[in-house]
Amino acid sequence: MNKRLLEVSGVSVTFDGFRAINNLSIAIAEPELRAVIGPNGAGKTTFMDIITGKTKPDEGKVIWGEKSISLLGMSESQIARAGIGRKFQKPTVFEAQTVRENLAMALKNKRGPFDVLFYRKTADGAARIEALAAEIGLSDQLTRVAGELSHGQKQWLEIGMLLAQDPRLLLVDEPAAGMTPAEREQTTDLLVRAAKTRAVVVVEHDMEFVRRLNCKVTVLHEGSVLAEGSLDHVTQNPDVIEVYLGR
Repeated sequence: MNKRLLEVSGVSVTFDGFRAINNLSIAIAEPELRAVIGPNGAGKTTFMDIITGKTKPDEGKVIWGEKSISLLGMSESQIARAGIGRKFQKPTVFEAQTVRENLAMALKNKRGPFDVLFYRKTADGAARIEALAAEIGLSDQLTRVAGELSHGQKQWLEIGMLLAQDPRLLLVDEPAAGMTPAEREQTTDLLVRAAKTRAVVVVEHDMEFVRRLNCKVTVLHEGSVLAEGSLDHVTQNPDVIEVYLGR
């Protein structure tokens, strides 16, 4: 039985009178792959902002890990250190550095501030970089400057940089956007593999991509959960059909 890692319960957020999140409750297990879908304005980004500490809700609870720690009193950096990694839609890699250097920096940043000062290239670090590169499909690109990579490869590199931090929960925002069909397929494989050992939440517009992930889907609408289950289950739900097709 997978254990519960994250529990969002009864969370609401209002911005300037607009209720972006409305009594939202979602639980994520570890390990688990979960897709979160919904029309624009459904609250998908705000949901991620709340988990990562960027936005504080007006009410509700966000509980993390075995010790049931509340994330609401924590800063963004404390939450990141607790094991939550977030990948934004636009890749942010160090364009002038090689793939290897990008991964090395991500590994190095994993520890406390003093470790960076005393950082030494270790055999262990080199092996970890090789393993990460293999996991993200960039083993043959390690010496390339990141700026030369394709859009899809940059996305993989950024996922690799997050995996270097060993997060227990990885939040990924629209990974399929702007990718070729072959890149999308590889991205599916990468996320499915990553979710074997941790929780991975993918926020996505693209239904075809979600179908290939073959995982539990949560549909958000007007800031709350409209439906949850397999993609086939939720897409047959009359409320979901109305939200997606009836507007």
